[in-house]
Amino acid sequence: MTEILLFHHALGQTPGFLEFADRWRGAGHTVHTPDLYEGATFESVEEGVAHAEGIGFGEIIRRGTAAAASLPERIVYAGVSLGVLPAQSLAQRRPGARGALLLESAVPPESFGGPWPAGVPAQLHAMADDELAEVPVMREVAGQIDAAELFLYPGGGHLFTDRGTKAYDEAATTLLLRRTLDFLDRVG
Repeated sequence: MTEILLFHHALGQTPGFLEFADRWRGAGHTVHTPDLYEGATFESVEEGVAHAEGIGFGEIIRRGTAAAASLPERIVYAGVSLGVLPAQSLAQRRPGARGALLLESAVPPESFGGPWPAGVPAQLHAMADDELAEVPVMREVAGQIDAAELFLYPGGGHLFTDRGTKAYDEAATTLLLRRTLDFLDRVG
């Protein structure tokens, strides 16, 4: 099975985020979920983003890089929303990535120093009308990766995979899980 380094969203390591990780674990994958917030969790995206801004996005990426240091290079990097920052940074900069799962966000590859690395597949997932996910940027990123799949789900909810949020969508989450598990089977 595949080893995954999954980074949390702006709300922190919420029970819904951890439950989502457990669904990948339940399929037999090893999932590491480092806490980039050192125990803090938030009720709203606005509060979580304000906390992340206080830490600094560069520090969030540094903490993610530090979390990867003791792990093998041949892993999949995954992130949900804010967690895409360290996940994508690692997928682009750390040699040996098996792939990337970018959920509800993406950053232009040049933000991390250049084109997406050849041979590193990616899946991107978001709700089609989610303004926070910046779907146009996600489309652009997917277009720059040879082995990319972009999946857009009906609706506009942000953090739709976290059961504890108002945006939670079981049908979309179930489909996302099926698609990501297929991806993990292919790259593992």
